[in-house]
Amino acid sequence: MPTLSRDGDVFVLNLGSGENRFNPAWLDAVDAHLDTVEAAEGPRALVTTAAGKIWSNGLDLPWLMANADQIPAFGARVEALFARVLVLGLPTVAALQGHAFGAGAMLALAHDQRVMRADRGFFCFPEVDIQIPFSVGMSDLIAAKLPVRAAHDAMTTGRRYGGDESTAEGIVDEAVDEQSVLPAAMDRARALAPKAGETLGTIKQRRYRAALAELRNPA
Repeated sequence: MPTLSRDGDVFVLNLGSGENRFNPAWLDAVDAHLDTVEAAEGPRALVTTAAGKIWSNGLDLPWLMANADQIPAFGARVEALFARVLVLGLPTVAALQGHAFGAGAMLALAHDQRVMRADRGFFCFPEVDIQIPFSVGMSDLIAAKLPVRAAHDAMTTGRRYGGDESTAEGIVDEAVDEQSVLPAAMDRARALAPKAGETLGTIKQRRYRAALAELRNPA
């Protein structure tokens, strides 16, 4: 399950060491940790990382198949998490030490910045291959965060982007070797931690108002 620690001004949210798929218990833990981060005062930032070869493989499909009646409410909750991270009143950096697929990739996009491992791991939206269309809010989130061509290709082809490709396409901010992913993300977060506060949150809310409205009120 996700855990939270703190290193000076930087909170480190570790999503886990498995596939880190979204299900109710996992979301409960993430939301509780974000409550802690938001309640803190003074300079602060958030780095979201994981352990092992996967950052997050997205939705817990076996759970969804076993709980079909809960899919609408669960989907709304997932989009609410994206919205929450998107406009947190503190700097956020995703440290992608491994694969980020589907909803996991969208969670990474909701962060302000992304650092990815250069030699292994993929960033991918497989929705076109698994026949699950993006919601309007998810589409708007991707469009707000990625260059037009990269957003089109990522959404319509299911292409898997490695670290160097992701950097070239504007999907992540930096690709580094495995041991440097978390330190590089921490450096970025520390430098930005003094910017935390209501003003930063307001800037994000206005910058992403279209995506935010759809994520908070999914059709």
